[in-house]
Amino acid sequence: MTSSQVTTLLVDVAVIVLLARALGALASRFDQPPVIGEVFAGILVGPSLFHGAISDTLFPTDVRPFLTALANIGVAVFMFIVGLELDRALLRGRGRLAATVSIGSILLPFGFGTALALYLATTHNPTHRLGFVLFMGAAVSVTAFPVLARILTDRRMQHTRLGGLALTCAAVDDVLAWSLLAIVVTITGSGDDQWRMLLMLPYLALMLLVVRPLLRRVGEAYLRAGALTPGTIGVVLAGLLLSASVTEWIGLHFIFGAFLFGVLMPRDGTARLRDELLEKVGQVSTVLLLPVFFVIAGLKVDLSAVGLGGLGELCLILLAAIGGKFVGAFAGARLNRLPVREAAALATLMNTRGLTELIILSVGLQLGVLDGALYSLMVVMAVVTTAMAGPLLRMIYPRRYVQRDREEAVLRGGVVSKA
Repeated sequence: MTSSQVTTLLVDVAVIVLLARALGALASRFDQPPVIGEVFAGILVGPSLFHGAISDTLFPTDVRPFLTALANIGVAVFMFIVGLELDRALLRGRGRLAATVSIGSILLPFGFGTALALYLATTHNPTHRLGFVLFMGAAVSVTAFPVLARILTDRRMQHTRLGGLALTCAAVDDVLAWSLLAIVVTITGSGDDQWRMLLMLPYLALMLLVVRPLLRRVGEAYLRAGALTPGTIGVVLAGLLLSASVTEWIGLHFIFGAFLFGVLMPRDGTARLRDELLEKVGQVSTVLLLPVFFVIAGLKVDLSAVGLGGLGELCLILLAAIGGKFVGAFAGARLNRLPVREAAALATLMNTRGLTELIILSVGLQLGVLDGALYSLMVVMAVVTTAMAGPLLRMIYPRRYVQRDREEAVLRGGVVSKA
């Protein structure tokens, strides 16, 4: 890097951090998750305004590769946090209700998404038709577990029956959505390195039989020390980056390796370790690295050229994403005799997509499954579905119902759901 590039990079990162903090705080003032403001920060500096004059001035093309590298590290750390927050206990013991809602909230939007993809393929001419169809189905099926957990925490619903059920269903949806995305990545891969996919099974065996026991020792060392040491943080960060690098080399994408490393972190008796990792590692990712990702994602969003045809496609995307998710989750809840109001609130929560959706869309753009125009429309869908969750939830499930649920949770001894 030249001295000029270093200077520009440092200034760019400072501007990104300040802009993300400012717009994130502004979004919070309007009772929205900070991620909404941070996404808008990325879009505002992109080519949608003033024909890219802002983006070209602030983020010269020779500096963008370095910003992309920082963004990739931020995404890897975020996916590790998602895996770390995914409490496996949520996936057990919730019974038929959670399973039915999860299946409904995945299958119906997936079906709508694939049907929509068959129509969109006629105008966007994807290079890999099957991969495009499966990708669109997966993209409209996802629920953002971290953003959902934040919404429940803000509304003090995380320990209620409805909150616990929403977290359970979101956890199942995330696992299924990432699995679908892994299939898409596999079938759209090309080149002479496809044989590396055969190493996926040995990689999984290594992670389960070798890495997981080693991580238990890390947890035991933490319990003996009684505090999170720089050495422990270093081991965890190195481990997640190495795991991410392996899946990237295999051809599956680095997000899966980082996610799996987080899932394999020890749970039994190490809740404090997880909390400290989330606090210390998560803060660096949230404040410094992820805002860079939002800007990189925003630089690829160009809404200036969206005409009537694009608006029509956006309406169809929103219909497939919102309608499929809501009807699927609502029907699954009602089949198990959940009251109408609770079923509607649950279906609203399941429509939250947030940062998880942006990561999936970035993978689709990188793979060539999405073109620039469709990527931009899908980003708008991610913003709309995330922004609407809070206001709709207040209308459907006012605070008096939340208070009632919290009192019932206290009487039952509390419903423990990790946010």
